[in-house]
Amino acid sequence: MKTLTFRPGRTIICGVLNVTPDSFSDGGRWLSPEAAIARALELEAQGADLLDIGGESSRPGSAPVSLEDEKARVLPVIRAIAGRLKAPISVDTCKPELARLAVEAGADIINDITGFKDPAMIAAAAATGAGAIVMHMQGEPRTMQASPSYTDVVAEVKSFLAGRAAALAAAGVKTIILDPGIGFGKTIAHNLALIARLSELRALGFPVMLGVSRKNFIGKLAGGETGERLSGTIAACVAGAANGADIIRVHDVLECRKAMLVADAIRAAGK
Repeated sequence: MKTLTFRPGRTIICGVLNVTPDSFSDGGRWLSPEAAIARALELEAQGADLLDIGGESSRPGSAPVSLEDEKARVLPVIRAIAGRLKAPISVDTCKPELARLAVEAGADIINDITGFKDPAMIAAAAATGAGAIVMHMQGEPRTMQASPSYTDVVAEVKSFLAGRAAALAAAGVKTIILDPGIGFGKTIAHNLALIARLSELRALGFPVMLGVSRKNFIGKLAGGETGERLSGTIAACVAGAANGADIIRVHDVLECRKAMLVADAIRAAGK
C-alpha cells in the first residue's frame, strides 16, 4: 500500500478525477474507463502527489448513486491504474462496501465526505489498513446549501473533525487527514473564515486537506463560470497553504503545482 510523503514546506497536490456524468466541474468528461485511465496518468505526469477518484457527484443538489453504479464507474479504473501510478490513490465514497472493494482493487486512502460518521466506514478503514480523509459537511448534498448556519463555524468544524479523528485513531487507523469541507453546507463567509483560520484545525495534529477548486464561492467573489475560476482557485490555495493546509485538492494540477512551487519557496524564504 502506498503512503503519502509529507515534506516540510512542500504543499501536496491532490488531483481530482470524477468518474461521473454529473460532477459540477467536469461531469461526463472522464466517465469512460479509457478516458479516466488516461486522465489519471496525465494528472500524475503534471505533478499530482495523490489521485482522488470518485464515482458519485456531491455537488449541491446532487442525488445519490446506487452501489452497483458506483462500483461499475470506480473499480475498473482503480484496478487499471493502481500498478501504473507511483502516487497513492484515494477513493471518494461514503459507502463502506465500495470503500473495502476499492482498497482491494488498489486504493490506499478512503475519502469520506460524511466524515466517517458510519461505524462501518471506520471499520472498513481499520480492516483494510487504508488511510482516511475525514471531511466535515453540514447536512447532505441535496439540501446542504439551503440555509447553512453556525455559531462559530471554525470551532464547530474543529470539534467535529477532532471527534472523528479520535474515533479513527482508536480503531487503529494510522493515516488520518482532515478536510474542513469548503462549500459543503457553508456560506461564502463560512468558507472564508475556515480558510483564514486553517491553523486552528492544523493544531489538532493531523494533516489538513483543502478543497477549493473551481467552487461556487470563487465565482461569487470574482465572477466566472466553473471553468473560468482557475485564478481564484490558485489564490485560495496559496492562502490556504500559508494558513496551514498540507494538501490542496484541485482539478487543474499543472497550473496549481507551478503556483505552489513559487508560494512554497516564498514561505520557506520567510523562515
